[in-house]
Amino acid sequence: MIDLRSDTVTKPTEEMRKAAYEAEVGDDVYGEDPTILKLEEIAADLLGKESALFVTSGTQGNQVAVLTHCRSGQEIILESESHIFYYETGAVAAFAGVQTRTIAGIRGAMDPSAVQYAIRDEDQHFPETGLICLENTHNRAGGAVVPISNMKEIYYIAVENNIPVHVDGARLFNSAAAVDKPVQKFTQYCDTVQICLSKGLGAPIGSILAGSREFIMRARKWRKRLGGGLRQAGVIAAPGLIAITKMRDRLIEDHENAKYLSDGLQQINGLQIVNKVETNIIVADVKDLNISSSQFVEKLKENGVLAVAFGPSSVRFVTHYDVSRDDITNALSAINKAAHS
Repeated sequence: MIDLRSDTVTKPTEEMRKAAYEAEVGDDVYGEDPTILKLEEIAADLLGKESALFVTSGTQGNQVAVLTHCRSGQEIILESESHIFYYETGAVAAFAGVQTRTIAGIRGAMDPSAVQYAIRDEDQHFPETGLICLENTHNRAGGAVVPISNMKEIYYIAVENNIPVHVDGARLFNSAAAVDKPVQKFTQYCDTVQICLSKGLGAPIGSILAGSREFIMRARKWRKRLGGGLRQAGVIAAPGLIAITKMRDRLIEDHENAKYLSDGLQQINGLQIVNKVETNIIVADVKDLNISSSQFVEKLKENGVLAVAFGPSSVRFVTHYDVSRDDITNALSAINKAAHS
């Protein structure tokens, strides 16, 4: 089975497995796990922030960020199909007690003027704007890279209005690889950033939340409140260290494989690529096959390929470390068969 559902399905490398086995550990709640401490230090430096916090998932990292930045009753501005809004089970309302004000973006990027307009005036009728959230790459925009220039404009608007900016950078290293820029070119335009170790970087678990030293000190308490205080966590931090230090440079291979897959899908009658393929995500529309996305996904599975429905007629494919160029060639044959069987 060729698994193109997500880059979350990657298996840890042998080096990661060995590192987990040999990891030096301690109680992280007491601040005594040396592997966790090393991972947080390296991540903070890489992301250009004063401090960092290991969290169990990207969703936990995003929620800790919102909880730390905001007070109950405030409002956060974010793109209308962002992960925080679309895929995190209403957690910002359930946990932080904030409401969302969504802005429809173009390929995941919000218009800075729309963000400016959405910031609430001081009025007893309105909630205060407590946070602006960006996502880069943008998942539902097909792995789109939100331009650094767009982040810069929004960040300056936020600074002028004394509002913090958080970046859901679950795949931010994919953005950096796609434009061949250091990741700090992106993170200079935010107060906090969350990055996933368990997607394209290939670690089995974990994410990083980075920001100022004072912010991370407060975030650590929110992580504890959410049940995220860990004990001998070096066994899961060790693979994350390898992910963040050794797996970033190979992300461009996933992008090249995604372009190869996209080009092949374009040649299959009845399929249409609907996103600009910049990173490792391809979205194909199957409406011309007179079949729903869910039905097509089932046909793909019967032919040895796993993908996900991404809308009524859209199917998402994601390339990653565990899918080779040969796998993609074989997948294209299977997809063609599924499309015409």
